[in-house]
Amino acid sequence: MTIGRLARRSGVPVRTIRFWSDSGVLPESDRSPSGYRMYDASAVARLDLVRTLRELGMGLDDVRAVLAEKTDLAEVAAAHVAAIDDRIRSLRVQRAVCTLLARGGHTTEELRLMNDLTRLSAEDRQRMIDEFVAEAFAGIDDDAPGAGIARAMRALPPELPDEPTTAQVEAWVELADLVADPAFKARVREMAVAGANRTEREETLDPQAVIAHAGPAQAAGLDPAGAEGQQVATRIVGELPVAEAHEMADMIRTFTDVRVERYWTLLCILQDREPYPLGAPAFEWLADALAARS
Repeated sequence: MTIGRLARRSGVPVRTIRFWSDSGVLPESDRSPSGYRMYDASAVARLDLVRTLRELGMGLDDVRAVLAEKTDLAEVAAAHVAAIDDRIRSLRVQRAVCTLLARGGHTTEELRLMNDLTRLSAEDRQRMIDEFVAEAFAGIDDDAPGAGIARAMRALPPELPDEPTTAQVEAWVELADLVADPAFKARVREMAVAGANRTEREETLDPQAVIAHAGPAQAAGLDPAGAEGQQVATRIVGELPVAEAHEMADMIRTFTDVRVERYWTLLCILQDREPYPLGAPAFEWLADALAARS
């Protein structure tokens, strides 16, 4: 049959059949005396298979290999399933990014950064975090106090969720921005070095007591240097001598940073866990109260 008849019988456009013929996946059976392509009845079955494989997204090289029986169709299909899964994940991330953009307020540069970061592979994302932690904790003994923080800071999910929320996309973009900031890296480094040298006395501060007492005081706007503020501080740390109070204030400030706390919050969002209660403002308030003692 002619290429026109084959097209009518299969529903595949003539130009597509001609392209597939030229590509070697649907060779003509013969040529007419006038030089027209001619196809036999088996071409219909072969054309149906080619069309099906192409509609499934397989490349012409894979189709050609299957038709030549150089590759098992099941193997090609399995590889294609993996590729489709990757594409689905990519589309879901793109959907979340577009949802963010639909809210408005983003610059062209923010759009570029957001798109670049969300398209990174899991390995690339983990590498960014690993390099940040490695530099921040370089030289810190694995057995040193607080060294376990380094392991926790590496706990990035292996993949963005299959259906990331807009909050998770925003969290990853913000986290990537944080670890790329030299000032933030230096701050974490400062905390890591100080943490490796903490004394037993410095471990006596009860975080729960700080949250329970200093948290409400800070939220209520209570003056940490005032009489009531000093009473709250005493309930937390007791009657410390002035020098020890000032030393503890310095220690609290060393290990308290809202951006570091934000790092942990972003990790929780990415891990689909409830974020920890924000404690940095309460600790900062207590540090101010202790530093005010005279």
